[in-house]
Amino acid sequence: MKKVVLDEKSIDRALSRIAHEILERNKVPERLVILGIPTRGYHLALKLRKKIEEIEGVTLPAGAVDATLYRDDLGIKKDQPPLKKMDIPIPIDGHVVIMVDDVLFTGRTVRAAMNALMDFGRPLAIQLAVLVDRGHRELPIKADYIGKNIPTSTSEDVKVHLSEIDGVTEVVIYTAEDK
Repeated sequence: MKKVVLDEKSIDRALSRIAHEILERNKVPERLVILGIPTRGYHLALKLRKKIEEIEGVTLPAGAVDATLYRDDLGIKKDQPPLKKMDIPIPIDGHVVIMVDDVLFTGRTVRAAMNALMDFGRPLAIQLAVLVDRGHRELPIKADYIGKNIPTSTSEDVKVHLSEIDGVTEVVIYTAEDK
């Protein structure tokens, strides 16, 4: 069974709220860098940057941080995941990095992305923004900014669809039968 839990308008509102929260917490937006975890985290990062630009009138550097080579399951999986986009637009030393992902689940992807990011410098801070937090953490990682908390069972799958990739913008929960 498929259940839409966020439609395009809900996602847009969540991103607007996250943008305001980021600006409230970080008084000097010129020190911010927004980096998305590919694939959908990158597109969400670009949308978030646009929201911040509309609110504050400042265009933040934005890019992508690929966590693929830092995953802890590389030697375990039979099929190795393909490398994704790595684009760090400016030196991150002394900047606050807003890392953006679509769904926070176990925390392993975020940990890998932080490890990848540290190879590019020493940021002043790393803050995590996610569209959906579904729980079930395996590592002590917590998002600073959350679009929506969606409690799920481990047999369910949460998917973010974005029009740039999927032709529709929504967040969907699939039950085990749909996987």
